[in-house]
This record gives sequence, C-alpha cells and structure tokens, in this order.
Amino acid sequence: MTYQKLTREQIVQRVAQDIPEGAYVNLGIGLPTKIANYLDKDKEIFLHSENGVLGMGPAPSEEDRDPELINAGKEYITLLKGGSYFHHGDSFTMMRGGHIDICVLGAFQVAANGDLANWHTGAADAIPAVGGAMDLAIGAKNVYVTMEHLTKSGESKIVERCSYPLTGIGCVDRIYTDFAVIDVAEQGLVVKEIVPGMTFDELQKFTAAKLFDGRK
Repeated sequence: MTYQKLTREQIVQRVAQDIPEGAYVNLGIGLPTKIANYLDKDKEIFLHSENGVLGMGPAPSEEDRDPELINAGKEYITLLKGGSYFHHGDSFTMMRGGHIDICVLGAFQVAANGDLANWHTGAADAIPAVGGAMDLAIGAKNVYVTMEHLTKSGESKIVERCSYPLTGIGCVDRIYTDFAVIDVAEQGLVVKEIVPGMTFDELQKFTAAKLFDGRK
C-alpha cells in the first residue's frame, strides 16, 4: 500500500481539530495563519496576533478587505463580534505573561528535545531578526509546529539537534507534518498519527531523530 502525504491545507485542517473551546491562540506567520479558516464555527476560540488584535475570524473576501485590519504577517483579517485591537506592547505582555494557551508556528528544524529553529537559515534574504516568535515560543502554554517533514532537498526537518540558530529551547509540544503528528514528550518524540499507507519504519527512515510509537 502506498502512502499519500497531506497537502499544506490538510495539515492546517488537522491542527484546527485540536484547538479546544475557549482557547486563546496565536497563529504564526505563513502556513499557521490558514488555520483560522478551518476552526469549528461552533467553538468560541480567541485568535490573537502580536501586532495587537484579539478576536480574529477567517480571512475576508477580496471585496471585504479593510486595510486597517491586518495580522502580523500583513495579511487581511476579519474581526469577530467582541474582538478588539490594542497597542502591540500590551499584545507582547499577553505573550510573555503566559496568557496565550496555544501558539502555532512554522519551523526550519525541530530537535528531539523540543528545541525550535524557525527564523534563520543563513540565506542572504533571510529574516534579519527573530521577532515575536521568540516571545511566543517561550510564553505560550503550548507550542505546536506545522511544517513539511522534509526540506526541498529531502532532508529531515526533525533532527537530534538543530543546526540553525534557535528560536526557543525545549519549547515545542507537538509537531504536525505532511507525514505524521508527533508529540515531544519526556521519553522523546512520540508518534501519535501517521498518514494512511505509511509504516512506522518508513516514517523513521524519513526522520533524523529517534521516534517512539505511541499509537493506540
């Protein structure tokens, strides 16, 4: 049986399933922002952006775009009833003070102990500073990472130790890739789900860190 890896849209749909009622959630720049479009409309979930917004909804249609309403990635957003916007200093106080239940970030690498590298690869056009990702990685109660399992050249993004500059140390709780869902636990990287058709041994071959099978 051959496996079918998840698309980027399917990855964010899978993350959306795990965000509970009443959670205060920050969605990082890039792929994580798409999660807003797949949240259960019957759940009250409070989306936060570090530029000073709380209570975001899904992305607006082109005709409903408001240049006054953007997220930290400069993407157009909607504001739900009861939502608010405020100074980014207050926003960072929320992040650093442990008031965000979940943040979802992209990553270049995640280490077996939960170290996160998501801001610099050494490329000439790379982002010049770590920005708010550092505050989120350390301040949020739970840190989820969404990313493709492999780089474009076929190297594992899940590694024993990060070779890129770190965003946060031991901060990642769960990893969502196009191959699997993996928890970072005391014993190491525990596999909770694998895409249909892929075996645990195949997943291990694609992963540059030891995995433990935690599927029931």
